[in-house]
Amino acid sequence: MLYLNKFMFLVKDYEEWFRSTIKLTCYTSLYPFGILSKNEIKEIEFEPITIFYGGNGCGKTTALNIISEKLKLQRDTLYNKSNFFNDYLEYCSYESSSIPENSRIITSDDVFDFTMNIRYLNQGLDMKRDELLDEYLDRKFTKYDKFKSLDDYDNLKRSVLSKKVSQSEFVRRNHVFNVKENSNGESAYIYFTNKIEKDALYLLDEPENSLSPEKQLELLQFIQDSVRFYNCQFIIATHSPFLLSLKDAKIYDFDEYPLTVKKWTDLKNVIEYFNFFKNHIKEFDKK
Repeated sequence: MLYLNKFMFLVKDYEEWFRSTIKLTCYTSLYPFGILSKNEIKEIEFEPITIFYGGNGCGKTTALNIISEKLKLQRDTLYNKSNFFNDYLEYCSYESSSIPENSRIITSDDVFDFTMNIRYLNQGLDMKRDELLDEYLDRKFTKYDKFKSLDDYDNLKRSVLSKKVSQSEFVRRNHVFNVKENSNGESAYIYFTNKIEKDALYLLDEPENSLSPEKQLELLQFIQDSVRFYNCQFIIATHSPFLLSLKDAKIYDFDEYPLTVKKWTDLKNVIEYFNFFKNHIKEFDKK
């Protein structure tokens, strides 16, 4: 399913005109001007799975954020846009059938915040549990007042309960149990599977971060199934050899000038991995 067919970025001639009309005073950068134009990235045509590949600073994440902001996609973590970001967006355009409302961009910051929020939530619940233990001891060995009014009812019930049950049972009845805290990789994978729904466009910025090779392969299968069975479209910025192998993905090499479409087996990063393991093949043969 194609929701986004083509995206046109600001061309170099307009960028030079914009630079000539702006008098830099307190600004040291015109970001995102000058990022994509250096490789003459003018337009990108999409498939159900499109991948932006390249090293750090090549512009793949910038391209994702430009597309996301132009399409007004949902995001969980606010994007720190520059002063000239909206000016740049005015010169961009796109062709689409219709962008579903539940479409979104998922970034590394979103995943990091999700895992940290679980930890902070559990820390808060642990503090509550300690407070309940102290309350139990205080109520168990303190004589409580008789029931006088409805306002005293809840307090009276807790005091009576402390004298009837064990310490652990008192905590169990009054405590919200901790949210299950998984490893970073498990939490990251859960975040992706929770956020990605059917019938929508998703932009993923380096989703391999925090994911083990095993979890990357699980995410690969999840993405392929989401495209095949749930009418999703994906645009992914990555240099993971696992995700680069996504079936039928169209891969743009942002390290090439001009921007070039390549097979995943022709990418420099993948070839480096291949040569490394090929050079150590005898060590694997010993097993």
